[in-house]
Amino acid sequence: MELDLQKIKNVHFIGIGGIGISAVARMMLHEGKIVTGQDMQDGEVVQELKKVGAEITLGQSYENIPKDVDLIVYTIAIDNYDPELAQKIKERTDIPVKSYPQMLDVISRDKYTIAVSGTHGKTTTTAMIAQILRDTKNDPTVIVGSLLIGEKSNFIAGKSKPASPYGSQGGYLVVEACEYRRSFLNINPKILVITNIEEDHLDYYKDIEDIKNAFYELVMKVPEDGFVVCNMGDENIPDVIKDAKAKIINSEDYFDKDLRLMIPGIHNKKDAASASAVAEIIGIGKGDSDKALAGFPGTWRRFEYKGDLLSGAKVYDDYAHHPTEISATLEGFRELYPVDQDYKIIVVFQPHLFSRTKLLLDDFSKSFTLADSIMILPIYYAREEDDGTISSKILSDRINKYQNNQNSKAFDSFKEAERELRAMTLTNKDIIVTMGAGEAFKVGDKILESQTK
Repeated sequence: MELDLQKIKNVHFIGIGGIGISAVARMMLHEGKIVTGQDMQDGEVVQELKKVGAEITLGQSYENIPKDVDLIVYTIAIDNYDPELAQKIKERTDIPVKSYPQMLDVISRDKYTIAVSGTHGKTTTTAMIAQILRDTKNDPTVIVGSLLIGEKSNFIAGKSKPASPYGSQGGYLVVEACEYRRSFLNINPKILVITNIEEDHLDYYKDIEDIKNAFYELVMKVPEDGFVVCNMGDENIPDVIKDAKAKIINSEDYFDKDLRLMIPGIHNKKDAASASAVAEIIGIGKGDSDKALAGFPGTWRRFEYKGDLLSGAKVYDDYAHHPTEISATLEGFRELYPVDQDYKIIVVFQPHLFSRTKLLLDDFSKSFTLADSIMILPIYYAREEDDGTISSKILSDRINKYQNNQNSKAFDSFKEAERELRAMTLTNKDIIVTMGAGEAFKVGDKILESQTK
């Protein structure tokens, strides 16, 4: 069913607490529509949406959908965790029913779309490009997979038209493009950024070749007058861009090791290189883009400082949930808190998905080498079921075997991990980092509640 957003008044979101779909909910609220939604659990994203006018029901059922709704938008994860509900809504013929990726298709059609894809660094790069465009008065619409620090929002409504000669009627759209279930193929990019390509989402993709094929399809969507910004040093990139119609821009040409950023880590400088390349394409000078990047504060759950305990120990939270991200994040922490100054890093990690943990077990075991202590929480199952072949203890044991020590320990619950942290003799040289795409941050929040300065 063709969708005319101008005629839509009431929108209902299933899985409204998801970091991507919630941005579309914000967009609908901004446009004056009535927004209702449902989600299995409460959280900061849900609470922030309620503050700006969304009516949200906790719990999930077909009966939660209002009778006067004009449009249903659903998370693609529903096919896995509630197939019966998914079937019911897809059988509706009286109103449009769209997945979150399909909504990105609708939104991106009339805009000059800058899509940021890749296994790692999507969120930071998207937010960096948004910062550059906003600081240079280009006023983009932004959909990002995190909350922007300061605004507590993953959506920014843009107003102005592009100054670029490549512009279109609807203005700039900067959007994070997720590869899960090939959902990014719904986006219509004029500029496509590929930060990197590695094995991930192996509960859906067969192997790295299958992943590369999805990126290849996305590259082929970029028109002749468009651009693909990518790291030509990435071994998986050449096969992906070999038939591209668009102009290829090597992000390595924009890497500046001396660029001053508020957030540490070489991976963030690589993300900044991609953002700088995009800025040049649309006519923003290096001086202006560097200035904007120097003021970039990061995003929610990316190297996020949460507070100090009574002991002086610092608590951070980070979304890293893939081995490469974990290694890069810990390198960033070691820049700020080096070993030769006696700092100790305690990581509280929650693995995300049974499939990812099992298939990348060896890589995970090698990714914590810069941490002094690793506390492994129960696996965040999300859309999967436990088949008994992988566990937090298996991961912890593998970490200890690889590092040839006993620095890692698995916990059966968050409460056990909290008790262990409270029992530790901590000092101002201890850095606690809760890490993962699930709910590890709750451990840090709990100990801060009880021990804040």
